[in-house]
Amino acid sequence: MKPKKFDFWQDHSRNYLEMALRGDRLERIEHPDGYGKRTGDCGDTVEMYLTVSDDRIESVCFQVDGCRNTNACANTVAELVEGKKVTEAWEISPEDVVTFLETLPPHDTHCAELAVGAFYLALTNYQEMQRHPWKKLYRGR
Repeated sequence: MKPKKFDFWQDHSRNYLEMALRGDRLERIEHPDGYGKRTGDCGDTVEMYLTVSDDRIESVCFQVDGCRNTNACANTVAELVEGKKVTEAWEISPEDVVTFLETLPPHDTHCAELAVGAFYLALTNYQEMQRHPWKKLYRGR
């Protein structure tokens, strides 16, 4: 019996397809409340930009230089944390991203680790900006 050929549209979950193809969060923010950038061993890079209001994550925008799986993971991070308190957002894990996507290929779970890692850096930067708000205006990249 011949092995079934993988069909991208039929064999991926709806969540994966929506997150992999969604492009409305692909944006750079000039003075975000939090910023994080991480490059993985695979060469993919994720930059996360946070907007926070009343200690809740209002929006997450990002730039991805990488594969569709990395884009799906970055979108999933945003989907899972928007509207949450900053303290709750720290609880997101790469496993949460993989579970939400359902059909992320097992050999690409590093994409979830990359997206969550960039998000953690953005949260760390947000907390630093809360301690020293004047730095936000002088941030250079």
